[in-house]
Parts: sequence; structure tokens; C-alpha cells
Amino acid sequence: MLHLHITSLNHSAVCVTDIARSKRFYGGVLGLREIPRPAFPFDGAWYELADGRQFHLIVHDRPLTLRGTTEVDPRDGHLAFGVDDFDRALTVDSGDGDPAYRKGVELIHGKLHDLLAKYGVRPIEALGADFDPNVHQAVVHEASPEHREGEVIGELRKGYMINDRLLRPAMVKVAKA
Repeated sequence: MLHLHITSLNHSAVCVTDIARSKRFYGGVLGLREIPRPAFPFDGAWYELADGRQFHLIVHDRPLTLRGTTEVDPRDGHLAFGVDDFDRALTVDSGDGDPAYRKGVELIHGKLHDLLAKYGVRPIEALGADFDPNVHQAVVHEASPEHREGEVIGELRKGYMINDRLLRPAMVKVAKA
């Protein structure tokens, strides 16, 4: 599993499409303090975390999908791959960092999972399953007397299905006798 240790992060930015709704969430729900921002030719808001770091909201038009619309199309499964970044972010020990920042990441992570489920995208449950070349990509075989032959004993990268179709195989470690 990849662990990322961030030693310094002065600010981070998130692109949003609805500034009023975003301000209600970051200011009202998470309780972040809004601070003045320079005049830019686009809307946005800046917040300061308890430790002095800054969090910037930047307003962008709704992006077009690969199909040229602003609506999510279940055939555009690449959205699922962004979940990996949130999964990794949530494994990092934030130490004495701002709990509101972590809570925000957790909420976004949950909403992304909900959105994917709405469109039929679901993760492949690999750990403990028998290796299946139709949904798993074995990258490591490891002797393990406490596991049965062919059992998936590690997941290096989540796999995803969209309805009954494979979107991406799970990258796994498999037990061998």
C-alpha cells in the first residue's frame, strides 16, 4: 500500500461549479473561516484552516464529458479511477492536522462513491476471493500456508465493474502453495 507523507502544504484548491452551495458546505457545515481573497476575473472563496493553511474554492463552468455534454454518462467510467486518490488520501495519518480538512475529504469520498453507485459502478470485492482472471490481474504470487491456493490475499489497486461489464481489473496478490 502506498503511503504519502506530506511535510508541507500551504494551500489547496478545489474547482466548484456552484459557489453559493460550496460556501454553505465549507463555511456552514465544516465551519471553515472565510478570509479575503484578491480580485480575480472568476468567482471563488478562500478559507483558512485552524493551522493557518488555506483552502481555495475556484469556480469553473461545468466541464464537458468526452461525449460533449455536461451530464455524467455511465459509459465514461474513468470517473471511478479518481476514487483511488481519495482512498490513498484517507490512509495518510494527518497527525495534528485540521480535523475539518479530513472530514471534508471523507465527505467528498463518500459522495463520489454514491455518484458512482448511481451509475452502476461498483468496486470488485477481491480480498479473500478465489482468483478470477476475468476480474483480477495477478501481479504477485506469494507462498502463504495460512491461505488456500489461488486465494486473493492482497489488493494493490481496486478494480471496478460498471453494471455487468469490467471497467478495470483489480490488481491483486495471490496465494500459492
